[in-house]
Amino acid sequence: MSEKAVVIEAPGGPEQLKLVDVAVGEPGPGEIRIRHEACGLNYIDVYHRNGAYALPLPARLGMEGAGIVEAVGEGVTHLQAGDRAAYASQPPGAYATARVMPAKAVLKLPDAIPFDTAAAMMLKGLTVQYLFKRTLPQGGLQAGDFIVFHAAAGGVGLIACQWARTLGLQLIATAGSDEKCQLALDHGAVHAINYRSEPDFAKRVREITGGKGVKVVYDSVGADTWEGSLNCLAPFGLMVSFGAASGAVPPFSVNALAAKGSIYVTRPTLFTHLASQQAAQAMGDDLFSVVASGEVKIRIDRRYALADVAQSHRDLEARLLTGSAVLLP
Repeated sequence: MSEKAVVIEAPGGPEQLKLVDVAVGEPGPGEIRIRHEACGLNYIDVYHRNGAYALPLPARLGMEGAGIVEAVGEGVTHLQAGDRAAYASQPPGAYATARVMPAKAVLKLPDAIPFDTAAAMMLKGLTVQYLFKRTLPQGGLQAGDFIVFHAAAGGVGLIACQWARTLGLQLIATAGSDEKCQLALDHGAVHAINYRSEPDFAKRVREITGGKGVKVVYDSVGADTWEGSLNCLAPFGLMVSFGAASGAVPPFSVNALAAKGSIYVTRPTLFTHLASQQAAQAMGDDLFSVVASGEVKIRIDRRYALADVAQSHRDLEARLLTGSAVLLP
């Protein structure tokens, strides 16, 4: 069976992304074959393409998608042919019309959630789920607590702003323009800081919190925000580094964590949390619930044809996108 998929032969720029014919066979034990209706676009795809996160070559890209299950392999019991389904899953390969893949992190999609919404939300929404429900500071988070969330106008950030509001958290957003700051406020952030016009965002966070700092900082930016993020934290606060859009976090002395108030640091990954089908289902059910209820709305800023994948990466790297974006096979 011949289908289309995006492949890179070598790491590099968007020009490396090629749409080619590929063979898609039958699913083996623990696998499914899914025909995509929409595929998600994420910054981790850029890391895979440019070699920052090296993949065996030639490599296929894309970590999330939604569509119809066409066939299931031996041992797969939570899905059957004909099911609507969505996933955020390894290995990469979602940039395709159809694929065979491991079934454990593929979830049955409720009828109330459209395919493009699902493809736009699985990796981003499950990321917010594990951050807010599974990556918590000492004593957890309670309604009224202040948190800092960087890149708050992106796909992950806008979901986080809304989800934080449903939990009663006071989310302090950072973003790179006044327009993006307003977008974060419109989606539930209680304060927003433009770190380009106000580079000492930690000083502003201290002002907002009456000098106390916050229990936790969720940071996907990396090098540019690392030191400021540490300076936002209250004693025993948690620094959660879950991405590096501006570059890798530089080496640091653990003694600095003592000097800043017995600070905790963690570098979690989504796929550690999705390691079992049971965990993936529980996380997915939580995400589906808040989206189906309307408490969290998924903003899709752009829809690209799969053949225009190179342009989608140019736009992503140029920070032209707010909210989420999807590729349509």
